[in-house]
Amino acid sequence: MSEAAPVVFVVDDDPSVRRAIKRLVESVGLRAELFGSAQEFLRSERPDAASCLVLDIRLPGISGLDFQRELAKAAIHIPIVFITAHGDIPMTVRAMKGGAVEFLTKPFRDQDLLDAIQQGLERDRTRRAQEAEIATLRERFEALTPREREVSPWVVSGLPNKQIADAVGASEATIKVHRSQLMRKMGAASLADLVRMTEKNGLAVPRNS
Repeated sequence: MSEAAPVVFVVDDDPSVRRAIKRLVESVGLRAELFGSAQEFLRSERPDAASCLVLDIRLPGISGLDFQRELAKAAIHIPIVFITAHGDIPMTVRAMKGGAVEFLTKPFRDQDLLDAIQQGLERDRTRRAQEAEIATLRERFEALTPREREVSPWVVSGLPNKQIADAVGASEATIKVHRSQLMRKMGAASLADLVRMTEKNGLAVPRNS
């Protein structure tokens, strides 16, 4: 299944600016969706695709910087490119500390905006790929039997089958089967691979005592 086409959201209260950015974005084959306020953007149904948000600092209602903070609180992780006609150093510092991709002062070069948008889209693609990988690993872990999940941390710790068998009260042959099933179900090609999966899945990797 192919990935959905990326989209650039433009939030600016000036219709002429929105239209100009839309034309620029579409000139390089990207899709743009336009909004006049942060509230309008939040009410929209956003596509499940890599995205980037071109956001004006001064907006009706909530400001761009406050909107950046609200998005972070709501765990909406869309890379932001700020644009403004009234920028200053404190604004820039706050925006970049909040994780903004870029802070551009109007009038800016078209290429600078396009470069920032491409950087934002690439950042979002990376985030989405990482989240998809973690979701897959969690599904695989949930598919393990209770006994396989019990054995998993012992296997990850690097203990040999005999010591794991002694620790959980099972035969060495049984542990060998559990280890094999664990590796197969998790899609791990090696013990090191399984350790990396465990760490990505947010599970503690126990130390071999």
